[in-house]
Amino acid sequence: MDHPYASYRSLFPVLASKIHLASCSQGAISKTVSEAMEEYLNSLLTTGVNWSQSIQEVEKAKKGFAKLIGAEPNEIAVLGSVSDIFSTIATSLSFEKGKNRIVTTDMDFPTVGHVWLAQRKFGANVSFIPSQQGVIPIEYYERFVTSDTLITSISHICYFNGFKQDIKAIAEIVHRKGSLLFVDAYQSAGQVPIDVKKMDIDILAAGTRKYMLGIPGMAFLYMKTELAEKWKPRVTGWFGQANHSKFDIHQLTPAPGARRFETGTPSFISAYAATAAICLLLEIGVENISSYLNELAQFTLDYGQEKGLQVVGPLSADQRGAMTAFYAENAGRIESIMKERNIIVSARNDVIRIAPHFYNTQDEVRRAIDELATVLNTK
Repeated sequence: MDHPYASYRSLFPVLASKIHLASCSQGAISKTVSEAMEEYLNSLLTTGVNWSQSIQEVEKAKKGFAKLIGAEPNEIAVLGSVSDIFSTIATSLSFEKGKNRIVTTDMDFPTVGHVWLAQRKFGANVSFIPSQQGVIPIEYYERFVTSDTLITSISHICYFNGFKQDIKAIAEIVHRKGSLLFVDAYQSAGQVPIDVKKMDIDILAAGTRKYMLGIPGMAFLYMKTELAEKWKPRVTGWFGQANHSKFDIHQLTPAPGARRFETGTPSFISAYAATAAICLLLEIGVENISSYLNELAQFTLDYGQEKGLQVVGPLSADQRGAMTAFYAENAGRIESIMKERNIIVSARNDVIRIAPHFYNTQDEVRRAIDELATVLNTK
């Protein structure tokens, strides 16, 4: 398999000494991202205050993310983490009789369940769609989403086994039932195409540190403009106001669009990193990245099974993102052993996740699987 992005590998210093296959946890950091972070720090060192420049960088990051997902900049807000976004959305809801049900799935990241369960004391009726052999059949949404469902909260790609859902098809079902659709795109943004308009997504959350190739400290919230204008967040701050520089403590005036969900001063250094990372993704094109990763995912599945590894989740690359999970008892220890061999993978419970990005080669995946098979056979 030829590597179409070989020229970009030199941008990622870690690849010179390690095989980095943990984009599901932390994407490799590029020189362009590092230089952007240094720009932020140097501006502080030399000017003392870089507020205006940093605010502009936040706006650049918003515009870049909007372009990445087919949205408008005024439909984007920035918060500190995807967990913060879920809490902000949850506490903005009113759980009224006849429209108080929250539907999520047992394949979502734990934060999602935790946030929704915390709303029970305020009247929310929370239910979990069960998975079946590592996937959620589309017909389950017909069954579990009912007329009293206020919001359906799902992941685009499952953090545990890489299962990818058909968002457009799910949106049609839940909207027909009168429910909003909230998509956790943390594991998909940057590796698969997302068009929030064509997919008809109401709300979407994504962070920068995984396939978006940034660092922790910044997450993006997308919300349809017509929806955002109807909401009055109970978690707020001066950045969520129409004029945050007015410094009027006596007035609560939510900003237009998604910005009303912002709270305090964002992580400026994370914004610099996000802008640089998103520029790189847009330069290559997520459609191109996805096409390459589909081939790499299929190779990972096929070669892993050839080496005797047990795949967790769907066996077809069409039903998953770039990440492939292999069963591994004592996965945390296996991750450490692999790291000692200069191969970075990511453990979760009883699986080892191999999650390449566009900068990885088939040979790197082959070597990682060879080493993993050796380690597992000696345990």
